[in-house]
Amino acid sequence: MVGTVAYDGDVVVVGGGIVGLSTAYAVSRIAPGTRVVVLEKEPGPARHQTGRNSGVIHSGIYYRPGSLKAEYAVRGAAEMVKFCAEYGIAHEVTGKLIVATGSAELPRLHALVQRGRENGIPVRELGPAQIQEYEPEVRGLAAIHVGTTGIADYRAVAERLAEASGAEIRYGAEVRRIDRRPERGVAVLTGTGDIVRGRVLVNCAGLQCDRVARLAGDDPRMRIVPFRGEYFELARPELVRGLVYPVPDPAFPFLGVHLTRGIDGGVHVGPNAVPALAREGYGWGVVRPGELAETLAWPGSWHIARRHWKYGAGELRRSASRSAFAAAVRRLVPAVRAEDLTPAPAGVRAQAVLRDGTLVDDFLIREGARTVHVLNAPSPAATASLPIGREVARRALDALAAL
Repeated sequence: MVGTVAYDGDVVVVGGGIVGLSTAYAVSRIAPGTRVVVLEKEPGPARHQTGRNSGVIHSGIYYRPGSLKAEYAVRGAAEMVKFCAEYGIAHEVTGKLIVATGSAELPRLHALVQRGRENGIPVRELGPAQIQEYEPEVRGLAAIHVGTTGIADYRAVAERLAEASGAEIRYGAEVRRIDRRPERGVAVLTGTGDIVRGRVLVNCAGLQCDRVARLAGDDPRMRIVPFRGEYFELARPELVRGLVYPVPDPAFPFLGVHLTRGIDGGVHVGPNAVPALAREGYGWGVVRPGELAETLAWPGSWHIARRHWKYGAGELRRSASRSAFAAAVRRLVPAVRAEDLTPAPAGVRAQAVLRDGTLVDDFLIREGARTVHVLNAPSPAATASLPIGREVARRALDALAAL
C-alpha cells in the first residue's frame, strides 16, 4: 500500500550545484513545509560547473529574444545582485566591453546591439578612442559597453542557498541506482548504501544529468558531451580594469577567450573549449575510457566533429600552446605576452548534444512520471539560477500536487 511507504522527503534533488540548491531554496519559499533532500556526490557544494567558472553575472545580451536563457539571465542578473547584497556575498556590478577587432566582426557586433535592446538591456556603442576610456590597453575597431554585467562568488552563493533552503543535504551521496514506481514514488540507492525515498525526483546533476535521467527510466533524447575550458591567470592584472570579451561566433554556445577581473582582484583569462576525455576531465591526464567510449558512441559527437573540425582544431592548438593562447588574447590586449599567463584551474561545460549533432542552445527542462530533469544548464545558469530554481520547483510541486 502507498500509505506504508516511509518517505525521506517529498522532493529529492540530485545535484548540489547552484541549480539544485536554488531549486531546494525555491521549494521552501513557494511551499513552506515541503521536505527536500539534496543528494550531492562530492563532500561539499558547487564543486563542478558552479565553482569552476569565471564568476560572471551575465547580462543576457547574447541570448535569443524569447528564449529561457534570455528571460532568465536578464531577470536572474538583477536577482543575483540583490541576493548577494542581502546576504553579504562578494559581488560587483562592473560592466563589460565586447570588442570587435576585425571588420568581419562588425556586423555581429551590431547584431548584438540590437539583440541587447530586444532583451531590454542598456548598451552603449563605442569607437576606438572611447574603448580606451574604459580599458586603456584594449584595442579594437568598435565595441559595446554592457553596464549590467558583474561578478560574484558563486560558490558562496551556493553555500548560502544550501543554508537558507532548510533542506536536508547529504554530501558524499553518489546516486548508483534509481527505482521509480509511479504508484509509490522514487527510491535512490547511494554510494554509501543508503536508500533515500521521495515522492518526486528532481535531476540537477549537471555533467551527469543524462545518466541520472536514464537511471530513472526516462529517455533524455540527448547526451552530455563534456568540453573543458582552460583558464590562465594574468600575471600583470593592471593591464585590465574590468571585463573584456571578443565578439562571439553565433554558431557556437562558447563566448571565446576573454579577460575577467574576479572578486579576488586577479584577472582570469579564458576559457577555450576542447573535448574533455572524461565528464570531470579537468586536465588532459584525466581519462575515463568508459565515459570516453560513451561520448564516442553518441552519433551527435561525430556530427559535431565533421561540422566544426576547423573551429576545434584552433581550440586544440590553443590548448597545446601557451603562445597560441596568448596570441588570441593579444587580439584584444596587445600588451599580453605568453609569459604573462599562469595556469589556473580548468572547468568542464556540460553541453547537451542531440543525436543529429545539434548543440542544445537553450536551457532544457523535461518531465517524466514523478521526475523533473534539468538536461542543459551550462552558462549562464549560475546567473540565471534563481529563476531556473523557481521554474524547476514549480514543476516539482505541480507533480506533487497531482499525486
